Amino acid sequence: MTIELRHHTNLTVRARQDLLDVYADVRAPLLHLANYRVQTFAERLDRHATEPGFELVLGYDSDVPIGYAYGNTADADDRYWKRMTEPLPDGFTDTPVLAIKEIGVSIPWRGTGTARRIHDELLAHRTEDRVTLMVNPLAGDGKVQALYEAWGYQAFNSQQPSPDSPRLTAMIRPL
Repeated sequence: MTIELRHHTNLTVRARQDLLDVYADVRAPLLHLANYRVQTFAERLDRHATEPGFELVLGYDSDVPIGYAYGNTADADDRYWKRMTEPLPDGFTDTPVLAIKEIGVSIPWRGTGTARRIHDELLAHRTEDRVTLMVNPLAGDGKVQALYEAWGYQAFNSQQPSPDSPRLTAMIRPL
């Protein structure tokens, strides 16, 4: 299995469609929920693609998209921090971080190291000192959060980004 990784700092028409296709596959069991609908995700994606430091890594197997990770730079004024449930310690947001917005891998490639490879490729050339992400603590009966912990992330707060979204655990690690 040879996976090709492609970087994007601008969301091209093809990259957007490839991402939406693999998102629909990855999130298929959840697409009936308002927060997970493809159209809802597409609206978030289009907004994220215009934010500072946007970067997307798409994984392909024989030109078929099979996984992705993308994020943006979050500085002290970013709304990312404003939605945290608990107050953040003084100085916590003084330096920009990479905020990973989404990671997903199609079922046949789960458990193969593909998600970690895409994740690490997204981080490879970033200049931020830390990386943060949100995880639904119920995803995979807690297995997804445990995976991120194995990658070095630690829970530090929580948030509910929108009324339709689940309460998410905020995690962070050094980059």
